[in-house]
Amino acid sequence: MIDPRRFSIGPADAQIAMLQWGESGKTPALLLHGTGFVADVWDEVARELASTYTVYALDRRGHGASHKPAAYHFLDFSEDVCRVIDALDLRNVYGIGHSAGATDLLLAAKLLPGRFTRLFVMEPTVMDPRAARSGGLNEESLARVRGTLRRRVEFESADSVFERYRVAPTFADWTETSLRAYVQHGFVSLDDGRVRLCCTPEIEYAILRPIYEAMEQVYVGDARGNPFTSLAAIDCPVRVTTAAKSGPIYKEMASRAVSLIPLVSTLVFEHAGHCVAQEVPARVVEAVREFTRSGP
Repeated sequence: MIDPRRFSIGPADAQIAMLQWGESGKTPALLLHGTGFVADVWDEVARELASTYTVYALDRRGHGASHKPAAYHFLDFSEDVCRVIDALDLRNVYGIGHSAGATDLLLAAKLLPGRFTRLFVMEPTVMDPRAARSGGLNEESLARVRGTLRRRVEFESADSVFERYRVAPTFADWTETSLRAYVQHGFVSLDDGRVRLCCTPEIEYAILRPIYEAMEQVYVGDARGNPFTSLAAIDCPVRVTTAAKSGPIYKEMASRAVSLIPLVSTLVFEHAGHCVAQEVPARVVEAVREFTRSGP
């Protein structure tokens, strides 16, 4: 199969970078990556799904070639998803998302009722607004978020990034194809041959703070309020998945999602970690297809 088509939507100061696999005119599938990654990490999943769907993926704001604004609340991301769906006039969308990207889809489903046929969400970032707490982040979480600011930004080459990340715990179980896609498109080449992270530590810090607040049940949102109350109004079937080898907090947040969403079912990916689509893409493709076969 040929490489995906690259394009963007929106004005120059707010562009959202897009990929499309497969021919136009089929039922659309829209893929949303997690924090720190890029649309290209879906390549192995998207190429398989393109036999049935017109597959789209986007670089979420702050990531890859998309815009790098100041605002990174949950509703900012979900409103970007709505912009994409409206700009491409997508109907009957099969939304497939991972982690915070899964959250984007859940919230977008409320903002655009009737546009999604189903949502397949892998370990979404979710708080339960019925059990919200006050007081803000604890010191341990604050330290972890601030630790992002110490992340290395530049490397000698793409090859050196690949070699370093290949042995990092986060990427140890990724397929080579997925990791190379991230290294190629999650970094920008500099004039001196070095490469630099697109999602800089400062951006990732701004993205992660609301995520940790949701984890700890202390997220209050901005002037638009807490968006998680809207999960109870999602009008399409949702499958919430977890991975056996991921951390307890991901399973806890998935349980919160299940308790809030009306038309919900669950699935566990055995022998896989949090980044399941980059670890066992064939199993994700089969699960996505099975959810379609299972009916409403």
